[in-house]
Amino acid sequence: MPRPPKLLVLILDAASPELLESWGADGTLPAIGALMRDGVVARTGAMDGFYVGSTWLSFYTATTPATHGIYWLDRLRVGSYRTVPVAPDDFARHQSLWEAVSKQGRRVLVADVPLTNLAPDLDGVQVVEWRSHDPLFGFRTRPPELRDEILRSVGEHPSPLSCDKQGRSVAEYRTFADQLVAGAAVRGRLTRQLLARHPWDLAIQVFNESHCGGHQLWHFHDPRCPAYDAATTAAHGDMIRDVYQAIDRAVGEIVAAVEPGTTVALMSLHGMSYMAGTANLLPEVLLRLGVMARPSHRDLPPPATARERLVRTARSAYHAIPEKIRLPFYQFRQRLASRITDHGTPIAIDPQRTRCFTVPTGALTCGIRLNLRGREPAGILDRGAAADRFCDELTGELMQLTDADTGRPLVAHVLRTARLYHGPELDLLPDLVVEWHLDRPNGSATVGSGRGATVRARSERIGVVEAVNDYARSGDHRPGGILVARGDGIPPGRFARTVPLPDLAPTLARFVGCTMPGAEGRPVAGLLDAGER
Repeated sequence: MPRPPKLLVLILDAASPELLESWGADGTLPAIGALMRDGVVARTGAMDGFYVGSTWLSFYTATTPATHGIYWLDRLRVGSYRTVPVAPDDFARHQSLWEAVSKQGRRVLVADVPLTNLAPDLDGVQVVEWRSHDPLFGFRTRPPELRDEILRSVGEHPSPLSCDKQGRSVAEYRTFADQLVAGAAVRGRLTRQLLARHPWDLAIQVFNESHCGGHQLWHFHDPRCPAYDAATTAAHGDMIRDVYQAIDRAVGEIVAAVEPGTTVALMSLHGMSYMAGTANLLPEVLLRLGVMARPSHRDLPPPATARERLVRTARSAYHAIPEKIRLPFYQFRQRLASRITDHGTPIAIDPQRTRCFTVPTGALTCGIRLNLRGREPAGILDRGAAADRFCDELTGELMQLTDADTGRPLVAHVLRTARLYHGPELDLLPDLVVEWHLDRPNGSATVGSGRGATVRARSERIGVVEAVNDYARSGDHRPGGILVARGDGIPPGRFARTVPLPDLAPTLARFVGCTMPGAEGRPVAGLLDAGER
């Protein structure tokens, strides 16, 4: 049997599908546009309720959040009222796409896939976090000596280890954008070197520059952003476009360098647009509804002791350490705390008077955990009919929330997780997820002029509540992504159906002649072949 063709997968982390399509069509992104004209274009789906924090795990393990258990990088420690960082080992409980392919005799090359550690016994090459948007493991490679080779060959990524920074000036944004542009070029050169020097059947390279740029630079592109200023963009450029064009140049050079007959798939797993959502209002809403209670003054901690004041001073000094030194230490400390201590961030509630409480899922959605009797340490809400009735009543109240300034509804959906997903980790997930309407762009007190940073909600039951957004971002994620694939036997055109996220990895595996045992997703017929569309 002839060996399947090579498959090169280039993933633009959190790039906007709408921008890729429009700029690909008008010549702004010529390399991506050529792939779209000559290949198949498909939109990809998201995990309902968890379309930010669960995206990468759902993609590369082909399982749902109820199976892999990851919905955010901080989550509730079951059996407590504390949130803790997800432990590194939590990302290795299920077989990845590249592990499955490697075990079936295909050689792999995997570089900078977010939220992944080195895979044991991999037949091929792996690069972890040369630069990634959410660094957890530190820069490491397989084989180990490749790390020094990369540093000698291309050096470190020119952008900061952390994208977020409060209160950047326009000049600092321009510098940051230029660092991302340079980083995309270096990443492209590194990718070409890796592809040329190492044998592979399946290669995956992720560009994180689109992710960092999308969060930080969106207000230089989108007039809907409250921080957008036409004169500033005219003077300093559309920095989002600059970053995307740099990635496009790198994509074109990579595609031109691979051997003829290689199939190329370009993807973005979730999108990007202006900041939206009102998750920071939900705790106060639950307090006003009387379903959540804060600790009483008798439960408040005593005034800080001399030792606690010393600890605070030490923390301030720690944050003054240069980021390049501080971040690796922070990563080590987080891994240590997750594995051998019971540390975490307490959720500020009085469990004896709380029927539900919020857990983080991002800015665009918000998770709600029921304080169930027999599941939570001090649960007061009975399971079954009582919990169902409570969820229905709470959903009704939340659907009444409107924007206090415009009168438009704030809540799009309130989802019951157990009705969406089934799996062994279901109890790790929030019980409800509030999905906000995303038609109102939010500003930030730390971006631009600060205009639009205050969000106000009202309903007849709660009156008016408001909160100020001080998140150092002007762009945030959107559910759904895009896949573009070009190669022999792939008819060009538009794929009619939205492809579920867990189906992507099995489809890629099948293309190189492999399967994904244990996957919940299934290969999609007609996506990367001449089957019916």
